Amino acid sequence: MIRKIVHAGAALALSLGMAAASQAGVKQINGAGSTFAYPIFAKWAEAYHKATGVRLNYQSIGSGGGIKQIKKKTVDFGASDAPMKPEALEKHGMIQWPQVMGGVVPVVNLPGIQSGRLRLDGATLADIFLGKIRKWNDARIVALNPGLKLPGRRITVVHRSDGSGTTFIFTSYLSKVSPLWKQKVGVAKAVSWPSGVGGKGNEGVAAYVKRIKGGIGYVEYAYALQNKMTYTLLKNRAGNFVAPTSANFQAAAAGAEWGKARHYYLVLTDQPGDEAWPITGATFVIVHARADHPERTAAVLRFFDWAFHHGRKMADELDYVAMPDKVVEMVEKSWAGEIRAADGSPVWSQQEKE
Repeated sequence: MIRKIVHAGAALALSLGMAAASQAGVKQINGAGSTFAYPIFAKWAEAYHKATGVRLNYQSIGSGGGIKQIKKKTVDFGASDAPMKPEALEKHGMIQWPQVMGGVVPVVNLPGIQSGRLRLDGATLADIFLGKIRKWNDARIVALNPGLKLPGRRITVVHRSDGSGTTFIFTSYLSKVSPLWKQKVGVAKAVSWPSGVGGKGNEGVAAYVKRIKGGIGYVEYAYALQNKMTYTLLKNRAGNFVAPTSANFQAAAAGAEWGKARHYYLVLTDQPGDEAWPITGATFVIVHARADHPERTAAVLRFFDWAFHHGRKMADELDYVAMPDKVVEMVEKSWAGEIRAADGSPVWSQQEKE
């Protein structure tokens, strides 16, 4: 069962910890960023709290806010669904790694139409968000949905108003399937939207879509399930109409070549595969490579190490995709090799893990 998701704009004290971190004197660690990953971070934290009383104050403020906070060193880690480019990481002396993968889904408010009934393809979805398709019974939507009775209701686009990794993933997909979108709008955590209304966070978009008949938006899949929203099918690169499911997110992630990606910079949208969900993405955790407070950075790494090795079932329950073992091994090697205290000593080691 998916635990209740509280408003992402507020700082939430998520309980987590580990005996070794507690012994090191760290009672609380601080993070900020991704709303996309908030449901699984919260679930991991709840389970992990049973080990110790160490807490995480996680501000689910969006990926853009998370990157700003970690740059300013006001938090111990940032979380972003838009990976930072290698050049930007090196400029700011930071490293990132993929922690978990999931799906972004288009959601609609069309009374009488259930989840998985409405079919869309990438070009049509892009033209809806460009404001070129304005009615639900437009000929292009009708052609994709033979036998489905579509209303003549006006389409209201709902998008994110804040800097968002969910937006980065969504606009990355639209740019790959629509040359016009790529030319006019492009890919970013925040873009100049051609049409529609903005909501803050996944929760804000979900709330607007639920309220506006004829609305369409995009949210992380756990929010669609939590709010019992109507999601669409999408035509993938292989030409199949697929549903947003954990198995289909896994299919999209299967071909990801993380080992070839410099600083793990990899975008998973529009991947090949018969069952691949086309709007799949990862959440990246970002820390400073030179740790001003190595004991705090070590506490962060211990938590995410625990999540890698003990949080897989919880990720599955919320329809996220856990990172493959070979990727976890690569990530933890990069922790050991790249994260250093002021005296040059490694912050992470096998001894730290144990």
